[in-house]
Amino acid sequence: MKVITLAQTESTNTYAKIHIENLEDGSVIHALRQTSGRGRFCRKWIDLGDNNLFFSIVLKPEEKYISVLPNLTQYACVVLCRVLENYDVNPKIKWPNDIMIDGERKISGILSESVIEGGKLKGVVLGIGVNLNVRIKDIKSITERIVTGLNIEIGKSVNMNAFLNDFLEEFFYSYNEFLEKGFSLIKDDYIKRNCFLEKDIKVQVLDNIRSGYAKELDDNGELVLRTNDNEKVVLTIGDIL
Repeated sequence: MKVITLAQTESTNTYAKIHIENLEDGSVIHALRQTSGRGRFCRKWIDLGDNNLFFSIVLKPEEKYISVLPNLTQYACVVLCRVLENYDVNPKIKWPNDIMIDGERKISGILSESVIEGGKLKGVVLGIGVNLNVRIKDIKSITERIVTGLNIEIGKSVNMNAFLNDFLEEFFYSYNEFLEKGFSLIKDDYIKRNCFLEKDIKVQVLDNIRSGYAKELDDNGELVLRTNDNEKVVLTIGDIL
């Protein structure tokens, strides 16, 4: 595992994708400042100042593991929750890849992007942003969602490098096992930390909104809804509203 730290970049995912040919499997791109961070569906990930985490992990698994790659973000969610729990907070997962403190305040987002050239997978870039040290006035300026920082939750500043090291150690500890077993390895841990199951929810799926009772997660990590018409809907992608 090699960590490359940049003073500033547009996006650690963009940097990793551009340079993926020359980056080793397991390389980590860590930026001290990020000017154009992105989340899912091209949403912006806002840089809230110094000592917050913006990093991407470059992964180059063998082709036989392609079937488990869609669950990489869910694996990262479980890993991140485990690290956050060491700080005596209560992280919850909002399907598929947001981390919310007490199920209400967003503290992290995860974005996985595959790089394919000539029909071949060159690698996967797993981007992660974590609010570790933020100012209340800055998060109040974000109006589309409730946002928090770990420092606000625990009442003191957080060592960014120590947090990053803890995450990477936890991530790679079980990574090879995850490649072999896929979502089944983390299903119980993921469900235990969820904040959406057994509720009536709405899910934005591209240009459509699906409504229903969040019945379960299947063995592939897909969300199973039961509609008012008693129809079973299985969602692979989406964004819980």
